[in-house]
Amino acid sequence: MPSQSETSNSQTRPSTQDTTQYQHLIVEAGIRPGVGLIQLNRPKALNALNTPLMEELRAVLAQWDDDPTIRCVVLTGNERAFAAGADIREMADQSAISMYLRDQFRTWDAVRRFRKPLLACVRGYALGGGLELALLCDMIFAGESAKFGCPEIKLGIIPGAGATQWLPRLLGKQRAMELILTGEIVSAKEMAQWGILNRIAPDDTVLDLTLNVAETIAQQAPIAVLAAKEAIQHAYETFLTEGILVERKVFFLLFASEDQKEGMQAFLEKRKPQWQGS
Repeated sequence: MPSQSETSNSQTRPSTQDTTQYQHLIVEAGIRPGVGLIQLNRPKALNALNTPLMEELRAVLAQWDDDPTIRCVVLTGNERAFAAGADIREMADQSAISMYLRDQFRTWDAVRRFRKPLLACVRGYALGGGLELALLCDMIFAGESAKFGCPEIKLGIIPGAGATQWLPRLLGKQRAMELILTGEIVSAKEMAQWGILNRIAPDDTVLDLTLNVAETIAQQAPIAVLAAKEAIQHAYETFLTEGILVERKVFFLLFASEDQKEGMQAFLEKRKPQWQGS
């Protein structure tokens, strides 16, 4: 649940908190102008990522992807854990065929395809699937208590939601090997030194820091933000030449938007632009 400081802060911000529609999430649209907040809410299980939680997350993101009033989203947990991993109880008795048929990772694919900026605010543990969920976000902000790791090797398995692909790209082969093959837990400070995190802040202020960045993003031209995220994602998912072509395509297409005209005219007139999202 939100800390006392978060509760007091939220009283000064308009929001629409819905604790009845979702069993495992706390969802607030408009916690800041243009910003939505999703809080993983299985505190007794350290926010372990079971199927019902992930299905709810997929539903919220699908709704907000089509909602023009939501321009940036923050994903967080609580003070003890962002998410301590996948729900082992749910997987322990599964077979290879049952895991394949249940389409275990369809929500992870949906998170990766979410078009709007998605910022992770991590406090406490982000392990296994929790780390992979944070890696799917576009930025990661961490509290000083945050701890990260891939402990799957200690269960006789490997990461299955993308860590074996993301971490070599972000850390290089050697550090990715160390993190995945040892299963050791590392601090936020070390992850920041490795280049994974955007910023570290005290646990009681890191959510506000993340929301401030999200609000800044939400104030930018909406179509340009979508285009920029698409181009940057291609940098990780394609070869350089193809990524450059995607970047140029979306760059040129932005000149067909009203926001491009408004943005450049406002610059010339030395005023603040009024974005229309068209």
